[in-house]
Amino acid sequence: MQRFFITFSYDGTCYHGWQIQPNGNSVQAELQKALSVLLREDVQVVGAGRTDAGVHARMMVAHMDTAKIFDTANLVYKLNRMLPRDISVSSVTPVGDDMHARFSATSRTYHYYIHLSKDPFRRAYSCELHYALDFDAMNRAAAILLEYEDFAAFCKSNTDVKTTLCNVMEARWVQDTSNSWHFVITANRFLRNMVRAVVGTLIDVGRGRISIDDFRGIVEGRKRTGAGESMPGNALFLEEVKF
Repeated sequence: MQRFFITFSYDGTCYHGWQIQPNGNSVQAELQKALSVLLREDVQVVGAGRTDAGVHARMMVAHMDTAKIFDTANLVYKLNRMLPRDISVSSVTPVGDDMHARFSATSRTYHYYIHLSKDPFRRAYSCELHYALDFDAMNRAAAILLEYEDFAAFCKSNTDVKTTLCNVMEARWVQDTSNSWHFVITANRFLRNMVRAVVGTLIDVGRGRISIDDFRGIVEGRKRTGAGESMPGNALFLEEVKF
């Protein structure tokens, strides 16, 4: 058996997230179906993460194990012919058996996009907000995330996770145009709904609803009820996975 890493991207608009779901289509299901047809065997893939419904990925990595011999460039070509137009494979690469798409990843980076005035060309992939934001305060609050390891405050309630510990390596707001910004956050792992809850709470700081000290208290309080709302998934992108 040989293990392969599959690197791909997708527009998550029409999917119930990455992971196979009993009640809706998923990116994982589409990828497995195409690989199974092309390799003529039941192929199972393991992804580097689990994006939620409507969330996109500019870079996602999954692995598969197969004994079949094939030309990787030709498989990429055939996959892109067979997969829906909102999923694109960039490479299929042989790796060692010790490499794992999920557990060998050292970091994952997400971007969350917002714009502050009506824009019909951004609405599908950015969150439209209609109030002034103090991005300096939001960046000072975001820097606090690097001081902590437990992010239970931003974890979706009733989620079955063994630990709420994460190593956040980067968290900052970046200005793209006069009316658009994106939030960058990098960590070794993320909790379910974590990025969208962090962004919602930072926006509360930017609106003056809570202070920077309040934000610190929310992190330390470890209660999801203390944090801000979960922002819409359409503006969230998994940007990069490093191994």
